[in-house]
Amino acid sequence: MCLAIPAKIIEKEPNRKNAMVDFGEGTIRKINISLVDVKIGEYVLIHAGFAIEVLDESEAKETLRIWEEILNS
Repeated sequence: MCLAIPAKIIEKEPNRKNAMVDFGEGTIRKINISLVDVKIGEYVLIHAGFAIEVLDESEAKETLRIWEEILNS
């Protein structure tokens, strides 16, 4: 089974292949964005360090809320 987690783009590197994302609660990571066309402030679905899809903000926030609920139960 594979898991993909939403995160918000907070910074893009000049090479346009990498970005910094915020998974929430201060968890910041560098990911590869070469598979999607994304802007700062947008949410992406991340699998194995790659952004694989741009998400609607409300959908991303709902998914993050569900993850939070699962992790806290």
